[in-house]
Amino acid sequence: MWSGLFLGILPRKCSIFKLFLVCLFLGFPSMLWLQLSCTGGVQREGLDDVSPQKSCPQTPKATHEDLSWGPHRLAVLVPFRERFEELLSFVPHMHQYLSQKKIRHHVFVINQVDHFRFNRASLINVGFLESGNDTDYIAMHDVDLLPLNPELDYGFPEKGPFHVASPELHPLYHYKTYVGGILLLTKQHYEMCNGMSNRFWGWGREDDEFYRRIKGAGLQLLRPTGISTGYQTFHHIHDPAWRKRDQKRVAAQKQEQFKVDHEGGLHNVQYRVDSRSEITIGGAPCTVLNVMLECDLDKTPWCVLS
Repeated sequence: MWSGLFLGILPRKCSIFKLFLVCLFLGFPSMLWLQLSCTGGVQREGLDDVSPQKSCPQTPKATHEDLSWGPHRLAVLVPFRERFEELLSFVPHMHQYLSQKKIRHHVFVINQVDHFRFNRASLINVGFLESGNDTDYIAMHDVDLLPLNPELDYGFPEKGPFHVASPELHPLYHYKTYVGGILLLTKQHYEMCNGMSNRFWGWGREDDEFYRRIKGAGLQLLRPTGISTGYQTFHHIHDPAWRKRDQKRVAAQKQEQFKVDHEGGLHNVQYRVDSRSEITIGGAPCTVLNVMLECDLDKTPWCVLS
């Protein structure tokens, strides 16, 4: 039907290049829909469900949280930009994993849509502020790190920040002050640290600075014990050949990246929520926040690359 419609409006004299563009225009939506349907699909709230193709793997049935699971509720904060294939795996996996552990939770995808370099720390600050009052602790969670061992603790970290992806378990990072990947904090403890620094544009170092904030706030950092799966505890789905990290250090950023930010953090992050959508991915609910961060070029000129 669609091909007949487009061919009907094409001029009689049409170049091969124009035909190629039309074919590309017609084919891309079909390929995109096939990809989404075979990975569980993406469904906006209020839209009818679409049954997967027979050749696609069956998506696990979504589990609804129960108040009997406990008084606490986790906000899974996922700083994000353009890694859609990882997100299609992450959201259903985490929803099923946490539901099996009877952890009440909701996933927030904080999607950076401005033109500045990626700022993971600021996005986590935004996610904290936008996560609402029905959650009382957070997981700062990388989208490419999937927990496999059901013995991992995602419960309320009352005694102090709990580093789920500890150096003894993370497949890549093993230095003792590492606190990245997956870190749980009560909202009270996160506020005591004044969140994370907003000065880290590009990839890396924001976790190292946050480790100092944890210590400066007098909090005890806790890590898993009794986990026997070692570096096989997580599935790391990031492909460095396909998704290269922005590790460039420009201007004064080379020196500033090792300093503690005593001024910036949770209470002065500058941003605007462009849109907020409730969607399901593979039957798993999540909230997507499209966020426009702001940058003071006088203070952090490295938020853009010349």
